[in-house]
Amino acid sequence: MSQSSDQSADIAQSWVLNADAWTAAVRGGGIESRRLVTDRAMVEAVLAQQPKRVLDLGCGEGWLIRALAKHGVNGVGIDGSPNLIEAAQSSGGGIFHVYTYADLVDGASDIGSGFDVVSANFAILHEEIAALLRAVRQLLVPGGKLVIQTVHPWSVGGDYFDGWREEDFRNFEGVWQPMPWYFRTLSSWVKLLRACGYAIIDLAEPSHPDTKLPMSLLVVAETR
Repeated sequence: MSQSSDQSADIAQSWVLNADAWTAAVRGGGIESRRLVTDRAMVEAVLAQQPKRVLDLGCGEGWLIRALAKHGVNGVGIDGSPNLIEAAQSSGGGIFHVYTYADLVDGASDIGSGFDVVSANFAILHEEIAALLRAVRQLLVPGGKLVIQTVHPWSVGGDYFDGWREEDFRNFEGVWQPMPWYFRTLSSWVKLLRACGYAIIDLAEPSHPDTKLPMSLLVVAETR
């Protein structure tokens, strides 16, 4: 197996092992950046597209689908972690499926199509994602939007170039399995989206209300 394949397997395993801790952290408001900034930023960015139907990639325990349902948006969430999907299904608000990104790339059809928006909230963690981004285009309506929120490229310490990093969850309560994730610079995100057939129509940098430091990078791209 390649390093990327090994890392992808580790990502999948971490979300199986961390499912309960993640669900508790999200539902208990235990992640400050999400509580103060990024959750609201993501909901507002998706709603700004005036969608009727949304597909949420890496939906976790389903918080975004539930939030959008309060505004009358029909949502479908997919995640590769059975425990996270079970938590999402138990709380309702939308339709949830156990699907990996590889399943989506392979053409899984029973999740539906014709989505106005596909969202990914801190959920694109792999190195090889071009096939995923191209597959997503096939699920969107003409002119549909891809809304991605990810780690702000300038907020990560170390050398500024693409490469694997590790999330050790040291600032989170509870016991966690460390997780690899692939870091991209801003220019890499821009080039990748363009290469996969998207036009970037908006970039935002939601900031902390006190420090004013960017908490994330939020990208809205349109199918071309």
